[in-house]
Amino acid sequence: MRMHRKSRLDERISACGDIVTVADLTDKNMKRAVLTPEYLPFNDIFGNENPIALEIGCGKGKFVCEMAKKNPNINFVACEKISNVLIEALERVKEEGLKNVYFLNCAGEVLEKYFKKGSVDVIYLNFSNPLPKEGYKKQRLTHPRFLSIYMGLLKDGGHIIQKTDDKDFYNFSLESYKEVGFTVLSTCENYQNPVENDVETEHERRFKDMGKPIYRIIVKV
Repeated sequence: MRMHRKSRLDERISACGDIVTVADLTDKNMKRAVLTPEYLPFNDIFGNENPIALEIGCGKGKFVCEMAKKNPNINFVACEKISNVLIEALERVKEEGLKNVYFLNCAGEVLEKYFKKGSVDVIYLNFSNPLPKEGYKKQRLTHPRFLSIYMGLLKDGGHIIQKTDDKDFYNFSLESYKEVGFTVLSTCENYQNPVENDVETEHERRFKDMGKPIYRIIVKV
């Protein structure tokens, strides 16, 4: 079911303009868009040179907000392409006064436009849409075409930490990581208890309450 557009959405996003970059993708050609870099000056945005962590598909922002509180010496950038969802995360950060969270309102295909090569320490993929139909395979956030982008963003030795409730997506992701050349550090097929410095997402709590197993993969460049 299609989500209703939230009231005063553009006005509310504009009010959070100091913590978000909204991609101007008037030109829908993503490949052409990344050819004109607009690298974000993260040292200026955050006022420091702390490590950068990137969450792709941040939803309403619970994970990134909780992680930012637990890790004040890490700068978190959260990407979400759906403005109607992103606004809740933006307003949450504003309300909580978090200074180490910044947002990108863009699709994963254009992340290279905003990040310099090798500038990210860790990428989080939390319960990305598994898009189970075969025709949507290239749209999955762990398809090799996306993983090649992430590999360019990550520092040497940088990590991707992925969680999903979908076994088929988990298996697809594992094969994709290996195909692109990531080193698989660990896998878990019934992840119930958070590891050190982890945060439970909204989806994760709901799936656990339903008794569903949670799958986790950690890989590195």
